[in-house]
Amino acid sequence: SKSKQATSRKKQLENLTLEDIKPSSRKMPYIFFKSDREAGNNILEIENLTKKVDDEISLNNITFKVDKGDKIAFVGPNDLLKSTLFNILGNNEKVDSGTYTWGATIKTAYFPKENSKYFNVDLNLIEWLRQYSVEKEESYIRGFLGRMLFSGEESLKKASVLSGGERVRCLFARMMLTGANVLILDGPTNHLDMESISALNNSLIDFPGTILFSSHDHQFIQTIANRIIEIIPSGIIDKQMTFDEYLNDEAIKKIHMDVYHKAAINL
Repeated sequence: SKSKQATSRKKQLENLTLEDIKPSSRKMPYIFFKSDREAGNNILEIENLTKKVDDEISLNNITFKVDKGDKIAFVGPNDLLKSTLFNILGNNEKVDSGTYTWGATIKTAYFPKENSKYFNVDLNLIEWLRQYSVEKEESYIRGFLGRMLFSGEESLKKASVLSGGERVRCLFARMMLTGANVLILDGPTNHLDMESISALNNSLIDFPGTILFSSHDHQFIQTIANRIIEIIPSGIIDKQMTFDEYLNDEAIKKIHMDVYHKAAINL
């Protein structure tokens, strides 16, 4: 019976000792983004921004304003559109027309989805991270690498031989060094194990500044974002709500039917 099973489980639990409980061997990185200064009220204004990729308009006359404390998830089926916008905001691409203006108090840190070019260098990890640090002391650099699970001999590993997940952790260390008050993250959960995703998730929930990010992890978006922006062929859908609220909103479902059904017919 169920009551006997419950009693049996209770006895098993009572007989457990600390030696019986084996901790997970997987370590969690310590990801902590600390701003050097609080942002003012003017964060970012984007006006009539248009960008063509491969002769097709990917960003079409986009206009929106980012407010203090916004944690915006950029969603939608086309990753190229999101990456193009993030590359522009990270000063890696030029716009065709329109403007974007950061506030005077803003300092950004950018995590690019395509990041292999940052590691095509003949440097060990201490040398690699030192490039991005004002403070050059080795113990200081090792401290940031250690938080990302590169301690001892691991910190002397060559940057060019890192796995995808290791590269992501190094880029987090680089971002942590900046003291930024606005974080831009394009697909940061790609290549990460569950421990690292959980550590990143918690750090972004706790981050007091502004975040612009993309991810395919539903729970990650739901627990962080307080605003959703979807880039569509005609511009954007922009809603101050959680991801679950966005997915269940009838008006947005209708827009999706109109936008993506028409696009499918036109293919």
